[in-house]
Amino acid sequence: MKKSLYIISDGELKRKDNTLYFETSEERKYIPVENTREILIFGEVSMNKRLLEFLTESEIIIHFFNYYGYYIGSFYPREHLNSGYMILKQAEHYLDTGKRLNLAEKFVSGAIENIKKVLIYYHNRGKELSEIISKIQEIATNIPDCSTTDELMAIEGNIRDYYYQSFDIILDNEHFIFETRTKRPPKNRINALISFANSLVYTTCLSEIYQTHLDPRIGYLHATNFRRFTLNLDVAEIFKPIIADRAIFSIVNKRIVKPQHFEKKLDGIVLNDKGKQILLQEMDERLRSTIQHKKLGRHVSYRQLIRLELYKIQKHLMEEEEYKPFVTGW
Repeated sequence: MKKSLYIISDGELKRKDNTLYFETSEERKYIPVENTREILIFGEVSMNKRLLEFLTESEIIIHFFNYYGYYIGSFYPREHLNSGYMILKQAEHYLDTGKRLNLAEKFVSGAIENIKKVLIYYHNRGKELSEIISKIQEIATNIPDCSTTDELMAIEGNIRDYYYQSFDIILDNEHFIFETRTKRPPKNRINALISFANSLVYTTCLSEIYQTHLDPRIGYLHATNFRRFTLNLDVAEIFKPIIADRAIFSIVNKRIVKPQHFEKKLDGIVLNDKGKQILLQEMDERLRSTIQHKKLGRHVSYRQLIRLELYKIQKHLMEEEEYKPFVTGW
């Protein structure tokens, strides 16, 4: 199985002997190109055109993050699965208000159902979350009445406000108090974890979209514009609660991540290199972990679930099968 390569150190990445080679002031190592799915770069890494040509031939995407862990862009190899037909179908479903709203509603509904699953999971393990679950269920009843994606986004945001209140109950850790959602920069440790983990889910979805006929620039819940990918943001909404948030709960509750893994930067709080390594490892293990897929009758990894979700969207766009968002069974 191909792996994701995470580079946190500063150094040079290049092509050597028909494979990848990474060199720092302290180490030099070969990286088998045939085992590499994607590369996520967090350190200061230099590279040349020869490497980029090699990565294009090998269909490997690179995601870049700045020093503070914010996603800044991707090297996206020439689209090898490009499909004019699929782009037209995506555009058709975006330009038709009813079709776009239908898909956007499914992304929101899937996200909320998985949020509830997470809350019920912890409620069944002794965390008093019944009031928050009830409030979320009450707000979610308004989804069918939405006539615009802005209204859907507002409901989704309202639900996440209540959901985030559960973090303090689930974690119950004086060093990781949620308070309120803050970004760019996050103002405390738990917000730093949320921002970093969400960025990883966005880039994972983007990498998986690259392996399909879909175009990541056309999303439905998030408005398509001239600057960014949006379909990966739509799909990520479904998986953030069960991948990113569960990873955060795990490393905090097991006391793996600690206050010394953070530092003050940009008038906020960010993970230091060790903190990034801890969350990257947890996220990678979670993406590779498997669950029993009822319809397929076999175990699939969370990363494969994301790919399957994209295939379902393709079928919906081709009007072969109505899209139903993935909702975890646990």
